[in-house]
Amino acid sequence: MNWEDEGFIISKRRFRENAILLEVFTSKFGKSNGIVYGGTSRKIKNTLQLMNKIFIIYNSKGDDRLGYFKTELISPISPNFFNNKNKILCINSITSLLKSVLPENQPYEKIYNSLNSLLNNLSSDKWLITYLIWEIGLINDLGFGFSIDQNNLKNLNNETVDIKLDNIRYNIPSFLISKNFNSLKERDIYNGLSFSRNLLENKFFTPNNIRFPYSRKMFEKNFL
Repeated sequence: MNWEDEGFIISKRRFRENAILLEVFTSKFGKSNGIVYGGTSRKIKNTLQLMNKIFIIYNSKGDDRLGYFKTELISPISPNFFNNKNKILCINSITSLLKSVLPENQPYEKIYNSLNSLLNNLSSDKWLITYLIWEIGLINDLGFGFSIDQNNLKNLNNETVDIKLDNIRYNIPSFLISKNFNSLKERDIYNGLSFSRNLLENKFFTPNNIRFPYSRKMFEKNFL
């Protein structure tokens, strides 16, 4: 099997003496794994940072065998934020979630496009709410979404609203229901991330007996 595509690096680890096992999320082929020979060399490894956008040439001798990647950097992402703790935590959160929830070799064009948009806006002043909206959108795009008719709700002026979804009670931040994203505080972001985490855990991680990513928890706790 051979293909070419662009994608984002979502995990990497050393493989044998001078190679790296790379996991990428591509636009056409979804989440894929491949070996990058010589990936530990200084010239190559500096381009293989988490969430960097790369062009990939994939070659394999069979569908049941691990293939290898030839890579070329398209756009550095994480190096732009090495001096920003919150945004590096955010990038780690994104990669750990995608690694956990995406199945192998299945395209998710909508998720890929939303990820591309999120990363393009990571330098904006409203990057935190952009991330939160992306994460809730991820839940919907995976088929675990929810809908709320705010016309039937009371107390939207409160910080959070108590709602039952699938017989589980959640405290949903009011701004996520009203779509009023102006003048949000860090506490609001924390409440939003807490709700999103609870939804992810109850909809996906717990039923599939998968541990929720530690890096995502660390990102959330940073705003407590």
